[in-house]
Amino acid sequence: MLILVCVGVSLAHDLITPEQLKNIEARLTATEETLKELKRENEALRILTKVSSDKLESVEAESKAKKVAFSAGLLQSGSQEFGPFDTRKTLIYKKIFANAGNAYDSSTGIFTAPVNGVYFFRFYAHAHPTKQMAVSLHKNNQIQCSVFSRHPASNANGSNGVVLSLDKGDQVFTQLWENNWVYDDDLSYTSFSGFLLFQL
Repeated sequence: MLILVCVGVSLAHDLITPEQLKNIEARLTATEETLKELKRENEALRILTKVSSDKLESVEAESKAKKVAFSAGLLQSGSQEFGPFDTRKTLIYKKIFANAGNAYDSSTGIFTAPVNGVYFFRFYAHAHPTKQMAVSLHKNNQIQCSVFSRHPASNANGSNGVVLSLDKGDQVFTQLWENNWVYDDDLSYTSFSGFLLFQL
């Protein structure tokens, strides 16, 4: 048995020449370099995929943020006169017609800008005969525009609108002035609406 092994080793040694062995080593080295290059390319592809995924998420978030619009009536149902109060009161519009982007909060009556942009707002207010009505639209704590009716002889409606440049987090809402009334019912005479025109 020992003789056969020795003969086999001797034959293998005779079959593989130094030149052939050198070629095999060169091919192995080239294969190793190819594997290293493939690993580098795979890592580059992984990073590129991650960057592309992050960009896609950013685009989707931006696209979602662009869809901002709301419209709401003061009363969910029934009819009611609001006021008079000793101080100005933020009107809370409960009857939601639309609230894309959920930027309007029906528990506070406040719209909070989700992105920097230019927005359009409009509000309507209704007054009964002999009742004085005054409502203002505010950006944060500053009045932007108002409607007013002084003791009308019959039912009166007031409407105003404004285009505002808002930073993310700015708040827009309407307030009923002190010692004034406003009326609403199922027909939603008193309402508040707004939407994003474009981002800045």
